[in-house]
Amino acid sequence: MNYTTTLGSIGLLCLLFAAVHPTRDGASIDQPGNSNWPNYGGNKAGNRYSPLNQINLSNVKNLKVAWTYDAAATDSKTGRQPEIQCQPIVVNGILYGTSPKLKLFAVEANTGKQRWLFDPFKDRQARFNPNRGIMYWEDGNDKRILYSAGPTLFAINALTGEPVAQFGKNGEVDLREGLIADPKIDIKKLSVSATSPGTIYNDLLIIGSAVSEYGDAAPGHVRAFDVRTGTMRWIFHTVPQPGETGYETWPKDAYKKIGGANNWAGMVLDEKRGMVYFGTGSPAVDFYGGSRAGQNLYSDCILALNAETGKLKWYYQTVQHDLWDRDLPCQPNLVTVKHNGRMVDAVAQSTKDGLIYVLDRDTGESLFPVEERAVPTSGLPGEQPWPKQKFPLKPAPFSRQLFTEADITDRTPEAHAFVKERFQKTRSGNKFMPPSLEGTLLFGIGGGAEWGGNAADPDGILYQNANEMVWDLKMMDMAARTAELKTKGNALYQANCAACHGIDRKGSGQAYPSLVDVGNRLSGQDIQAILKSGRGRMPSFEHISDQDRSTLVRFLLNTESKTSETGDHHSAAAPTAVAEKSEFPYIPPYINNGYTRFFDPDGYPAVKPPWGTLNAINLNTGEYLWRVPLGEFPELTKKGIPLTGTENYGGPIVTAGGLVFIAATYDERIRAFDRKTGKVVWEYQLPAGGFATPITYQVDGKQYVVIAAGGVKNGHKPGGSYIAFALP
Repeated sequence: MNYTTTLGSIGLLCLLFAAVHPTRDGASIDQPGNSNWPNYGGNKAGNRYSPLNQINLSNVKNLKVAWTYDAAATDSKTGRQPEIQCQPIVVNGILYGTSPKLKLFAVEANTGKQRWLFDPFKDRQARFNPNRGIMYWEDGNDKRILYSAGPTLFAINALTGEPVAQFGKNGEVDLREGLIADPKIDIKKLSVSATSPGTIYNDLLIIGSAVSEYGDAAPGHVRAFDVRTGTMRWIFHTVPQPGETGYETWPKDAYKKIGGANNWAGMVLDEKRGMVYFGTGSPAVDFYGGSRAGQNLYSDCILALNAETGKLKWYYQTVQHDLWDRDLPCQPNLVTVKHNGRMVDAVAQSTKDGLIYVLDRDTGESLFPVEERAVPTSGLPGEQPWPKQKFPLKPAPFSRQLFTEADITDRTPEAHAFVKERFQKTRSGNKFMPPSLEGTLLFGIGGGAEWGGNAADPDGILYQNANEMVWDLKMMDMAARTAELKTKGNALYQANCAACHGIDRKGSGQAYPSLVDVGNRLSGQDIQAILKSGRGRMPSFEHISDQDRSTLVRFLLNTESKTSETGDHHSAAAPTAVAEKSEFPYIPPYINNGYTRFFDPDGYPAVKPPWGTLNAINLNTGEYLWRVPLGEFPELTKKGIPLTGTENYGGPIVTAGGLVFIAATYDERIRAFDRKTGKVVWEYQLPAGGFATPITYQVDGKQYVVIAAGGVKNGHKPGGSYIAFALP
């Protein structure tokens, strides 16, 4: 693969009449001169492409801040602000987005002046979750914004900011309703939200959900609601039920206790075909599948459903019996490519482990060769790993597949020795090595690709950012661990918190902070509120009782006295009363050590650079055109170290002006790249990290580029502003 190859010049005629182009299906953004960015992903095909070219290679260096909207100012100034991951939309000169605390706002897209503000948690308990976008629908004078906050799907009048009374109950639908039929389960205790928006087909709002990833996980069924009334019109069971295709790929009645397999990353729509396409995540619980022997359809699948009925057209499973949390983490991208001499409508899906599947939109067949190879099957007791997994041959992976000794950092001799010592104590040799008590250092738990997605231009070139982070995965025996616990609070912690913050409460250092001295930062009341509401990636803990939440708070603050409740085999993940009456929640015999990135002693990634990249991939041929580092550590650059790239969260957009815009990086900058060469042609230091995907649009003849600079993620300072750039 030649990463230095560049595209030839592309003239205006080629741009307008290119043989290969993003799909045009129902996407007003694709019409020449249109000023809108009306959908998550720009259009319903998820292309993140704009035909605007007022801002171009010749003048992008002149971009200046046109306006700033302080979304954090709409929220309470007390306490730490959550991050913003929202990619806003623009319709008819109005920009709609969400604040750090999920308030919905409308501002004038050319000035940033606020029109209205809606608070989803007014007069109720807040339940925060990441929000990556919103939806717009209109029928004549009926114009609505639809979005989720906590477990609630809202319909809001786009002109006034008031709830639409005709939708659900006074403008609200509870996303927990209709997921589980077992009357013994209190749905109010389920952790269900929608971190990414769905899509709208005619009068149907089709949407997935974000759920827990442990024994209390709700099923990730995909549903369609009547956009006018909020009534559920169809449901597709991602964990099949008796009589449904795929039921045989699980143990009998697995649907009664297994959740997950959810679409949390968004979906795309082919309006001409009347088909909706999306990816699903791993089944619960992550990293141990002893209770779910089998292939586990429809987890880790690219799915094509009839948008009107929810009936399955086809599926393509990327990981069978997932033991590595390798969700499909972003929207697919609908493109048309030239393959074997003919034009093919295709769906391109990127993965956490750095792969791209390019499938025929009608059949689900891969356009490029994919091999199934034997993989290790020596798993934990009770585990039955699937014996074969898929390996696409084209395009080549855009991130590393296996951590080898040759990958160990050589930034300093001390860093090399530190990482090598840990490497020699773990299992390695295959990216599908089953999780173990010994531990594994691996790629792919956090991307590869992430929720920011990718962009496709009219020539069939896919622009994909990538992470190159090593993760330290080690399993522990839940029963043995529980027997060692000294307090009920510790048992609660191990069952509910250790999987993210680690068994020792030290966290990952960035995404999951240390809780060792949490009392120095937060009061007991603050911790109670977070447990009740959730924050960032952390879900609400409504699945445990108020009494257990109080016990957990005392444990975290080191104020709990030892009691005779120690050693009880009933862990706090599953209240005894529920466990005796129902198969849900499920308590696994093994639990992971937390979502732990592996860094060298100085806090840099444990592998040789690049640590983050931006890639241009020709989907017609499967070949790479260029690959460049994305982001930098200025202190390393000053030492003469070549650009390393950084971990990055958020995605790119591409424009007819020959530019790729992306923020996402650890250094808190937004950049413009020449889409032909990968050269940086403009950059701006944001006031806080831009961990979101930008947009571009035009109002009154002026083109704007907007990014949400929310900060917070991975230990960054908080922000909370939307920043618009334009030419002077």
